[in-house]
Amino acid sequence: MSETRIPLAGVIGDPIEHSLSPRLHGHWLKTLGINGHYIPMRVVNEDLERVVRTLPKAGFVGVNVTIPHKETVLSLADIVTDRAALIGAANTLIFRADGKIHADNTDGYGFTENLRQGAPGWTPTAGPAVVFGAGGAARAVIASLIEVGAPEIRLANRTRARADALRAEFGTRIKVFDWLQAGNMLEGAATVVNTTSLGMVGKQEFRVPLDGLKPGAVVTDLVYTPLRTHFLSEAEKAGCTVVDGLGMLLHQAVPGFERWFGLRPKVDDGLRAAVIGR
Repeated sequence: MSETRIPLAGVIGDPIEHSLSPRLHGHWLKTLGINGHYIPMRVVNEDLERVVRTLPKAGFVGVNVTIPHKETVLSLADIVTDRAALIGAANTLIFRADGKIHADNTDGYGFTENLRQGAPGWTPTAGPAVVFGAGGAARAVIASLIEVGAPEIRLANRTRARADALRAEFGTRIKVFDWLQAGNMLEGAATVVNTTSLGMVGKQEFRVPLDGLKPGAVVTDLVYTPLRTHFLSEAEKAGCTVVDGLGMLLHQAVPGFERWFGLRPKVDDGLRAAVIGR
């Protein structure tokens, strides 16, 4: 790539209008004084491969990938990181100077960095972790909880078979509970995570009883619309340290931005304000 070419990055998905990533990366480009652009692109399934292979020729240094393409892009990559392979999905593509496509998944990194920033006293080894949900986000969360040494991961999903499949894949550190018994998972838990869409604006409320939460547990909700969900409010009333889900979105963006544009950005109050429009 010639030195005069303006670096371009973006996010591909379908739909894409809801994505906060352009606002997020746009803030960093502006505050760091980088002459680059970050563009949202709606790409349908049948066009995915052609678009991904064409973007580097148009000056793109990489893209974020969102629903429904996070699994499919793995098959288009020349290099897949261990964590992307383990999770079975990529959210970050890097178009290398040698023409190779490098696929990574930074969701787990975003999850743990968000907890470390939002709950500085978080000690993942201090007790069992509880995970509600068994979708793509749960896979990233479970992989990162194993990596940081959670001694046990208690998992419940509305469709039990999906939780059982994750146990088969990630091993015996996972203990599966029926959804109707999910409240029982909370006893003695040090880390509690909602990876479902329950409680999100326009979705059903999160109704699992939370009276088993112990004071001092670190509780996070991956939902960030609203920022303060019913789940987090109840946990706060129980004396837990609560961390909202917006920080995971912000932190997962850091490694990709650094690889694409050459500077490591900061996740701070200015960024949060820019992203949520306050």
